[in-house]
Amino acid sequence: MNTDRILRAAGSEREDAFFLPSFCDGWLMFAVVVITELLAIVIALVSPGFAADPWGHLGLISLYMQWIALTSAVVLCVVRPWLLRLSNMAAGLICYLIVLLVTAFVSETAYWLKLTSSGVLYITTEDHAVFLLRSLTIGTVISAVVLRYLFLQHQWRLQLEAETRSRIEALQARIRPHFLFNSMNTIAALTRSRSAMAEEAIQDLSDLFRASLSQSHDRSNLDEELTLARRYLHIEALRLGARLTVEWEMDTLPRDVRVPPLILQPLLENAIYHGIEPLPEGGSIRVSGRIDGGQVVIDISNPVGNQGVAEHHNGTRIAQANINQRLQLAFGRQAGLTSLQEHGYYQVTIRFPEERVS
Repeated sequence: MNTDRILRAAGSEREDAFFLPSFCDGWLMFAVVVITELLAIVIALVSPGFAADPWGHLGLISLYMQWIALTSAVVLCVVRPWLLRLSNMAAGLICYLIVLLVTAFVSETAYWLKLTSSGVLYITTEDHAVFLLRSLTIGTVISAVVLRYLFLQHQWRLQLEAETRSRIEALQARIRPHFLFNSMNTIAALTRSRSAMAEEAIQDLSDLFRASLSQSHDRSNLDEELTLARRYLHIEALRLGARLTVEWEMDTLPRDVRVPPLILQPLLENAIYHGIEPLPEGGSIRVSGRIDGGQVVIDISNPVGNQGVAEHHNGTRIAQANINQRLQLAFGRQAGLTSLQEHGYYQVTIRFPEERVS
């Protein structure tokens, strides 16, 4: 079992480091068809004789280019598991050669099927070498541009992920001190009067920091996040007493949905630090969740004093920006974070797809 887990982790790590996307995905195959058709339209428009028979020219040029594009995509889909074993440079060169070989094969097939004899591809039967050379030249340029684009996009994503991890670490370095000092003061006060509660608080604190130290892992589930959130709120409740109450409405959410780690605790910390703590009478934090159109939606709301509106807004901006970026890195544009302030309350809403942890 451990061996299988290690192999899966190694495979996932190599998958993340590989620049070539999976052409087995339907959306990517659709993108290949659309982009190829746009190129076919451009080539048809600049070709001689287009005005004489525009639809006939466009139809055969599209057929020819789609053969090359779809055959290349299918071959790359089939050989991708083998390419994962190679370095990005070696895999890129092999992909480049595959596209050129496919171009040569389809060009030869088109030639012998007499697609060129009618003049649609603008050569005669005596120009076999010219036709093949022209096709390979176009394939060389287009495949080089596409592979370069995919590599640069992959590098950009890796850089974005690295910057996000750095920002998260900076965010936690900023949050930890005041929470740690408050927690230690609370534990010190409880040690003299209620030692059992002090021991519980120490256990909660150790669990929070254990999760914080393992933040590099990108897999967690909602049940683990709720457990950590409750441990954090338990520590703060010992410090704030009756000034802090929490309303939970999370019963309708499945507990095994995937979430980035430590996604709720920073939002609850902001709600207490910028909302509840400045109010002399304290207040109540409301945490509610629901499923909406295949997405998990979680709302966290807290009261905000009028004098602390600007401070609250500025103080939560860094945490919210980082959480929003982490959600989008994990789930793409389907996920995100929004905030709203009205009638003396501040509400943060996070959305992400309902994906189960495997």
